[in-house]
Amino acid sequence: MSREPIDAGRLSEQIAPWRLRLLAETGSTNFDAAEAGRLGEPEGLVVIAEHQTAGRGRQGRAWLSTPRAGLWLSVLLRPRADVARWGWLPLLTGVALADTVAGSRLKWPNDLLLHGRKTAGILAEAVTPARMPAVVVGIGLNVSQRRDELPPGVNATSLHLEGLAQDRTELAARLLTRFQARYQDWEGLREDYLARCDTIGRPVRVALPGGAEITGKATTVDEDGRLIVQTEDGRLCPIAAGDVTHVR
Repeated sequence: MSREPIDAGRLSEQIAPWRLRLLAETGSTNFDAAEAGRLGEPEGLVVIAEHQTAGRGRQGRAWLSTPRAGLWLSVLLRPRADVARWGWLPLLTGVALADTVAGSRLKWPNDLLLHGRKTAGILAEAVTPARMPAVVVGIGLNVSQRRDELPPGVNATSLHLEGLAQDRTELAARLLTRFQARYQDWEGLREDYLARCDTIGRPVRVALPGGAEITGKATTVDEDGRLIVQTEDGRLCPIAAGDVTHVR
């Protein structure tokens, strides 16, 4: 299988005015983008690594990053929206991802699914401390992994395994230009997210921070980006953070 490097010159032209920093290898693109943010880097820095050695998912989980087999990238943002709205950034990113990958669906709050299998994850982190408010949004998208290159025990897949293998330079360009457009105009974001979210209408089990658990039906996502779960006794529970399992 051919795994060509990302074409930095071609990608830089297509994502301008955002600025590309392409690395052969790094620990974590989120860490690198956050460090740049602490030093005063303007928003629009895109850090892409051909290989991550210490990639992270939510709650500190390790993220396997097979060299040149995916898109491992982070974007530094300084949103003008009120901080209370920043919780929408992972969902906004998810919409851009779903618009990039044909046939994909979203699982609240940060997973992209193909045929029910995880294909991408999103990790948004506030940059602290920083002289100017900033947030880093990280994306890990599986592109050309074979089955034996995916983490064991995880219901994961790649574009290649789903018959959607693509040129990573073009894929990154489409993703980042869609991300830019969404970031510049949040109008209709909630409706667009709901239309792409496979969690809504499903029975779910949600593991909450601290160890508690809620089961019920996911009914909607509210104006703050929280998942609303209706429990068996009729209570509506807004959830800002948690690990969701779709219950069959």
